[in-house]
Amino acid sequence: MNSKHVVIVGAGIVGAASAIWLRRAGFDVTLLDKGTPGMGASYGNGCILARCSIVPVTGPGLLAKGPVYLANPDFPLFMRWSYAPKLIPWLVKYLGHANTADTRRISQGLNTIVGDSLEQHQALTAGTDAAKWVQESQYNFAYANRAAFEADAFTWQLREEAGFVPEIIEGAAVQEAEPILGKNTQLLAIMKDHGFIHNPGSYVQDLVKLLEELGGKFIQAEVKDFEMSGGQISAVDTSEGRIHCDKAIVSSGVWSKPLMEKLGLSVPLEAERGYHIVFKEPSQRPNNPMMLSAGKFVATSMDQGVRCAGIVEFGGLTEQRSKAPLKLLRRKVQEFFPDLTYESAEEWLGYRPAPTDSLPLIGEVKNSGVFTAFGHHHIGLTGGPKTGRLVADMIAGNHSNQDLRPFEPMRFAAK
Repeated sequence: MNSKHVVIVGAGIVGAASAIWLRRAGFDVTLLDKGTPGMGASYGNGCILARCSIVPVTGPGLLAKGPVYLANPDFPLFMRWSYAPKLIPWLVKYLGHANTADTRRISQGLNTIVGDSLEQHQALTAGTDAAKWVQESQYNFAYANRAAFEADAFTWQLREEAGFVPEIIEGAAVQEAEPILGKNTQLLAIMKDHGFIHNPGSYVQDLVKLLEELGGKFIQAEVKDFEMSGGQISAVDTSEGRIHCDKAIVSSGVWSKPLMEKLGLSVPLEAERGYHIVFKEPSQRPNNPMMLSAGKFVATSMDQGVRCAGIVEFGGLTEQRSKAPLKLLRRKVQEFFPDLTYESAEEWLGYRPAPTDSLPLIGEVKNSGVFTAFGHHHIGLTGGPKTGRLVADMIAGNHSNQDLRPFEPMRFAAK
């Protein structure tokens, strides 16, 4: 049994997966979170194991289209304008990647993290109580018609180059496959071999229980600082006291940025404010998770009802919900699911960690013994188990045969 102690900061899907893989490798593991495990961004996603979601938001042409999108009240992109001055430095770097070459490079990197997502979730949970939350399924992309689908040709080209080729059905076959859809949807691009999680919050909490069953620890505590000795981490200072360790992993989403600054690394990371609505006791459910392409939201049948998620807003970490994004999401749901009724609806706001280059940070900071595993933007649930496995392998000294250079945290070091 390895006697080295690893402290992991952040008990979302990435932190929980990292902890389990390290514990299975024989390390002593302590997982920390200031809140309840799995109740941050890991809770509020679209539930989908979207292994084909390898194309970043910053596609070619976004620089020209962005202002148009922001000005269009019917487009699911919003800005809290009081926050705009603080956002500009990040936004300039973010939009700098909105070109063909960078999009291809980022897409290849994302495929490393999410391309085998279903298998990674299954490997993480095999033979455990947490396996019950992982469901194999299709992932359907809904379009108004063939022209709308072909307008996304570049995105589908990148997916096809990565091995993701859809089956296309059109006309009345769409409503036969998904009766919840109204007649304004006339094409489905069907992706096989995907999956979803019935309840992401309960899933992560079961993973933390699994960690404890394996002999690891979970402590609810806020991390204050790192104690360094000769440039190497020796302890983590928390609200519950100092915890000595040999290595540490930072996997606390958007809250990772101030922790990196304590190590002298300034990460250009912003909070993308993500909204969802769960429609409880619904009269209809989608047969498979789906992306409503014209509405830019996903809909998934899960334990609590039908979850619709995907509205994007930039505006910092304030907990105040904006009315316009939720109002638009409700309107779009009614537009695409015209016969859907429900008993009640639950609204949620959370924060996706968005680096300027849309790639997560996975690796060691300055040979300090502190490893990063955050910045997954839209792919946190999908890529969490693979990320956890990769960072656990780094600490265990098991070298990956995959190119992990795109995720190197020191790419953001001052030059």
